[in-house]
Amino acid sequence: MTRVFQIMEHAQVSRSTICPPKLRSTTLPNNIKYCAQCGNLVEEKIPLGETLLRAVCPSCRTIHYENPKIVAGSIPEWDGKILLCRRAIEPRLGLWTFPAGFMELGESTEEAAARETLEEAHAEISIHSLFGIFSLPHVSQVYVVYRAHLQNLNFKPGPESLDVQLISLADIPWKDLAFPVIHESLTRYVNDIQAATPQTHSAVVPTQKPPSFYSS
Repeated sequence: MTRVFQIMEHAQVSRSTICPPKLRSTTLPNNIKYCAQCGNLVEEKIPLGETLLRAVCPSCRTIHYENPKIVAGSIPEWDGKILLCRRAIEPRLGLWTFPAGFMELGESTEEAAARETLEEAHAEISIHSLFGIFSLPHVSQVYVVYRAHLQNLNFKPGPESLDVQLISLADIPWKDLAFPVIHESLTRYVNDIQAATPQTHSAVVPTQKPPSFYSS
């Protein structure tokens, strides 16, 4: 979500146009070109008192902040199986994932996870516990994943799903999972179940695929 901050009249924007490598927040391009307040072209500068490049309007002095997006999802459980969805949209059309999607304004992460599960699988769930938080800095996303109980078996594919199935842990389609973060999450989930030691996980998912991801 983009945050906008109006600089006070007495505050000054740094005139630095060269940002030392260690001060750059990411290698991702700045997506803000025009000021949302006055419409003028923005400039990349380091505001006074900060250490990162920001999109700053030279006219009205508004600082535009770009922040990571939160993806909320669930691993719905029923009788030793989990609910997975086969994607009907790009990216990774035709591959499998657990229900997840971007939060909306005014939602809690729990509400977002339940809504996404209902939209993608027409499945009603009750949140059981926080399973894990997975940071994806290369795409500026944070996944918040919950363990959940299916309320009933009245699930079916939503508009974004080709298929929805309850799948046993032994039959998880590892080679056909949509994203590395799904692979990472389900690997940890299966390990927890097999060890009978539920945990709350925290991890950074790398830009490269895990060694076993898509391997033959």
